[in-house]
Amino acid sequence: MQVKREPVRLDNRSRRHTLFAMKLALVLCLLPLPLWAACPPLPDASDQRAALHTDLLNAGSEAEAAQIAAALWKIWLTAPDAQAQDLLDRSMQKREAWDLAGSEALQDQLITYCPDYAEAYNQRAFTRFMREDYEGALIDIDRVLEGNPYHFGALSGRALVLIQMGRAEAAQRALREAVAVHPFLRERAMINDDI
Repeated sequence: MQVKREPVRLDNRSRRHTLFAMKLALVLCLLPLPLWAACPPLPDASDQRAALHTDLLNAGSEAEAAQIAAALWKIWLTAPDAQAQDLLDRSMQKREAWDLAGSEALQDQLITYCPDYAEAYNQRAFTRFMREDYEGALIDIDRVLEGNPYHFGALSGRALVLIQMGRAEAAQRALREAVAVHPFLRERAMINDDI
């Protein structure tokens, strides 16, 4: 025996709620994943970074310092997960191809997805520097240095930004801070003892 079912009839309020829920589900499905997925925390590499910074300060040659600095860059440029790494890598590729707007857009996505990943801000600061957005670059550099005061890339980047802004004394202070962290830093040649 077959049971005949009557169609479900929704009142206006229930119909509106159902339509709203369906629209919300559709919007969430269409959003880029970084807007609503959670970025995992970075693995704790503070002991490794501290040891490398100590080694960098005690490096006996420019070649030795370059190897240590490369190890630090490898840590900094390792994103929290594959999705973040893809955004970071593609943003850097776009910057190398001089698609600066495209690079910054990807860095914005990365920062939205992983707001605690300091290197995302550092890379966007570099892109902003290249776009001559010096104020924006300084804001990003400050964010990097809040979490990693020994980031010699951000410290020397601050000096380069300040030079472009015509702030020579502040630039010299920033250069000296950078060289105090990385004695063999290439930008050390820009230190002017007369300022």
